[in-house]
Amino acid sequence: MTLKEFIAKTSLKTAGQRAGLDVRMVEGRLECTPINPDEPHPADFIIPSMSMINACRADDFDFFQPFLDAGRITVEDMHRTAARYHLGKTKSGQPIYWMIDDMLDPLDAHIMPDTWISTLLKAREPLLQYWRPTHCLFGLHLLCYTESARSVFDAPICIVESEASAVVLSALFPQCLWMAYARMPLLDVSLFAPLQDRTVTIYPCTDDTAANYDFFKDFAQHVRRRYPSITLEIDNTLESNATDNQKARCIDLLDFLREAT
Repeated sequence: MTLKEFIAKTSLKTAGQRAGLDVRMVEGRLECTPINPDEPHPADFIIPSMSMINACRADDFDFFQPFLDAGRITVEDMHRTAARYHLGKTKSGQPIYWMIDDMLDPLDAHIMPDTWISTLLKAREPLLQYWRPTHCLFGLHLLCYTESARSVFDAPICIVESEASAVVLSALFPQCLWMAYARMPLLDVSLFAPLQDRTVTIYPCTDDTAANYDFFKDFAQHVRRRYPSITLEIDNTLESNATDNQKARCIDLLDFLREAT
């Protein structure tokens, strides 16, 4: 089933009744109350849900191709990384990047080029008109991830803007936890609350005036003041090493690595 088909068949009121739940929107929050409290009801009745994620799972993506061609990652690396981030695709082949928080709850999804699953759901489901979706850093769920008995508790956290860049960089440098803030309007100091007591590095995109780098230097000060236990640095690799042409194109870290291949 495609994501579009899943959404089209999702009526919260009807689905809730089939599951034995009375579904209502109360003060902007979706509440599910058992119709018969003595009967069991599913816990995974949230929007978005893991069922929705599983309806559109995919493991082959074009943004891996330059590094596959260069032999820097394998097809198995791509599939494993796509699964780790729960990546999906629309019927037309557009990537779907799910924002899953550190409690493993799906909050929203960014559908390329610039659509959100919350917008699509609210457009067709009357119960969701007053739903206020929340966001987190893309990849935040990796804080709960364990692979081959290797704990990620002490792994350094690296943050970029693009979700695709975070995913590919995760395959290239698996010793780090790669996350993304997705879009500048979503960037907020509160997104860093789950990263307390961690070592974090932000890798800004470059530009020909260093405006983005300067923005993040200032932003980091705000994060440190609110969450002093976060060891936060702003990486200057691009400002120090990108060419004038690359800065004019506002490349990110993955672009820089691809062009250096």
